[in-house]
Amino acid sequence: MISRLIPAILVVVALATAGCAPDEYVAPPPVQGSEVADPATAATTLASFQGAVVAGDATVAGDLAADDDARVLLEAVADNARALDLTDVTFRYVTETGKTQGDDAWEGLVAVTWRIQGFDEASARLEIPMSFADGGRRIATIGSGPARLPVWLSGPATVRRVPGALVLSSDNGADRTAYSRWARRAVEEAREVVGGRAGLVVEIPSDTAALHRALGADPGSYSAIAAVTAPVDGSRVKGSPVHVFVNPPVYDELDPVAAQVVMTHEAVHALTGAVLARSVPLWLVEGFADYVALRDVALPLSKTAGQIMKQVRRNGVPKSLPADSEFNPSGTHLGTVYEAAWQVAATLADRGGESALVAFYRALLAGKDFGPALRTSFAWSTADLTAAWQARLAGLAGVSE
Repeated sequence: MISRLIPAILVVVALATAGCAPDEYVAPPPVQGSEVADPATAATTLASFQGAVVAGDATVAGDLAADDDARVLLEAVADNARALDLTDVTFRYVTETGKTQGDDAWEGLVAVTWRIQGFDEASARLEIPMSFADGGRRIATIGSGPARLPVWLSGPATVRRVPGALVLSSDNGADRTAYSRWARRAVEEAREVVGGRAGLVVEIPSDTAALHRALGADPGSYSAIAAVTAPVDGSRVKGSPVHVFVNPPVYDELDPVAAQVVMTHEAVHALTGAVLARSVPLWLVEGFADYVALRDVALPLSKTAGQIMKQVRRNGVPKSLPADSEFNPSGTHLGTVYEAAWQVAATLADRGGESALVAFYRALLAGKDFGPALRTSFAWSTADLTAAWQARLAGLAGVSE
């Protein structure tokens, strides 16, 4: 799990992946059958719905709805799929959940796959609860309770494309022009440092509750954060689609500079595949993202590194590099930890230059061992790096080591 707290312009923003799903599919436990469920009819209905979604035909999709509310939803799903240019779209009935709603209605699990053409390397895969009515001939709802529910399946949404990025926004009044501008610049800033041509997808759920559903997270887990970079389906398998998810109530309170810093930071995570990396120190993942995001920000260090400077003046320099456990979102000094991580990255850049920092970052993402990679890129040991970082922090704070 990657967590971060952005210390930008008096704003504290935690960024985290949601809980990761297993790398391999695990079949759900068998559910005792009921006389209500009709899997064969539901499968036929889903085949028709899949055809309508693939064709982007809102009328055909809406004709499969159980009521007016369901019609709005199903028509929106077809419209969203067309606007997103989805491919590999499938809806396959898996099993019933045991929940029934009368003599001819029940809930079943449906395996759904999809991929955004031109952005996602592989398809996302989820099992989503769907309610069927009229003996399985109609669809009543998509999603239920806290189960993960993608934004494009949750209702009417708007899609905007800019060079290098796509912004999917629920109809929640978000300033889509501003979000598109932040996303476009984030891609430009990230590519300037790390290169590549991968595209960025930013998803804006309708509210915080919808964010938690999109991430499959417990309610309240990300209520105080502005943006999250996470695998779309929770999987950490190589190639899994990774998008940036925004929490509108928090993000919309940021001033434009802070909003850009957050978006660029998240773009670095998404475009470099950092969320899917294993055994990479979080101080490097988060510190490198901040290094890129703050690289061209014209703000004094008293603003961008004020919390770690204050701590050093009070308690002296840290005795070791930030541990992964210090990035826990429930921590009380996360701003300080993230500023400290940023300064580790800055220390490395000062030692070997930006190109060496990028090479080191990419080497660890590719699975190289930390010690050998550090020696190759900087001719340093961990002790050397720690000492140089401590000296840097002491200098910033104006204290002796």
